[in-house]
Amino acid sequence: MAKTVYMPMNRVEGDLEVKVTIENGIVSDAWMIGSMYRGIENMLIGRNSLDGLVITPRICGICSTSHLLTAAMALENITGTAVSPNGLLVRNIALAAEKLQSDLRHIFLMFAADLTAEGYAAHDLYPEIVRRYQPFQGSAVVATILATKKIPEIIAILGGQWPHSSFIVPGGITSQPSEADLRQCRLLLSEFRRWYEQRVLGCSRDRFAAVTNCRQLEDWLDERPEHHGGELGFFLRCGQAFGLDGIGRSHDCYLSGPEPAEGSGPGASCGGFLHKGTLSEFDQQRIVEQVKHARYQDLNSGGHPAEAETHPLETIDPEKYSWCKAPRYNGFPPETGALAEALIRQDPLLTDLVATRGASALARALARMLRPAHILRQMEQWLGAMTTGESYYQPAGSPANGSGFGLVQAPRGLLGHWVQLNGGYIDHYQVITPTSWNASPRDDRDLRGPIEEALVGTPIRNPEDPVEVGHVVRSFDLCMVCSVHAFSKKNRSLGRLRLGI
Repeated sequence: MAKTVYMPMNRVEGDLEVKVTIENGIVSDAWMIGSMYRGIENMLIGRNSLDGLVITPRICGICSTSHLLTAAMALENITGTAVSPNGLLVRNIALAAEKLQSDLRHIFLMFAADLTAEGYAAHDLYPEIVRRYQPFQGSAVVATILATKKIPEIIAILGGQWPHSSFIVPGGITSQPSEADLRQCRLLLSEFRRWYEQRVLGCSRDRFAAVTNCRQLEDWLDERPEHHGGELGFFLRCGQAFGLDGIGRSHDCYLSGPEPAEGSGPGASCGGFLHKGTLSEFDQQRIVEQVKHARYQDLNSGGHPAEAETHPLETIDPEKYSWCKAPRYNGFPPETGALAEALIRQDPLLTDLVATRGASALARALARMLRPAHILRQMEQWLGAMTTGESYYQPAGSPANGSGFGLVQAPRGLLGHWVQLNGGYIDHYQVITPTSWNASPRDDRDLRGPIEEALVGTPIRNPEDPVEVGHVVRSFDLCMVCSVHAFSKKNRSLGRLRLGI
């Protein structure tokens, strides 16, 4: 007998509703429902060309630096403005810091909370799970809050405030960090690295870098008590014990945007598109937004984001069930995020994990937990390369006419802004966020979005408490406020089940 379940997913920002059909203990179909409309693009039309630098960082309180940087890059793309070397380094550091604090907060504050569900209470690991992951009180939760709250201080030191900063402008940054500022940033980063190695990895970053495949990961886990009992080791044991490594496989399709170049020099990697093992370079011209099942007018709302507009549908259409559009790349529904980034970067451990066990909820979570090791190394290089006394800003012409775009790899994946200016004012603005990719509804060919596809086939032990759905959905770390805003649903419940906090 089929059972349809609606579930709210409101642990982080914004409103998301998940609808699943469960047949014989298996999810047979799924729908991701963004339940609020985002009007940011329409708010920007008619405003001054620089207003996007102030308004778009307010889209989100978690990844505001990512939006600010992307908005500045779009304007630089129009004017052909180069960025000063020091300004580029500060931008890289600020974006990396935002990823760093987001990665571990997601794992221990948002994702791991589902492991405390009562359905797991009979397992031998459960008392330790509660001790570590209980919301607001668990030892890992408290330690993560205390450690990660220092990381945004780096952004505040370099740019004046966080979140909703405004220090990134076309040509560089507006601040002039001193040598004392850089020393303070290095100290904060060093303290965080010490905590990450001791508490999370249970070993040095260099030791863990030698783990390049699944067999070595198992050997590492049993090598020392610090590995077995550290946060990474314990989380890995929990994920395997509860079957998180066997659920959540999507389309085997991954997208990652441009990332800062390795080392201290200028430049950026181009990102990539990985589809069933074939890797190709990223090309933003291959992006389209589709609206067959999104609550937008069919006319002019779809197409490439440089041309697509945002026309919400005021009437009810049962075929259109989400306020998220359906972004597609080269006609496919790719997932984006830390796992996609690692696979496209050809990280050996995660590549082997996915090759041998498939892309799963556990693989996505491990990608977030392990990415700080990569980010820390980059940030140390960038901080060491900065030269005080040299400019952090290169004069840029005032953007007046033309079309441009900015793309960055934000904490949750590929983020893009597309803007068109006329006479110094905004004629057109479109934003595609990582959550728009991952939580997209079905597209014009009725292909499910990445999370919808990942949910299908998930075994459910208790349909009255389908915590497995939460594992899969939260492995993508959704931030719905980036994708939707300000719509009221009258006389309708946002959900019939409550998972966690």
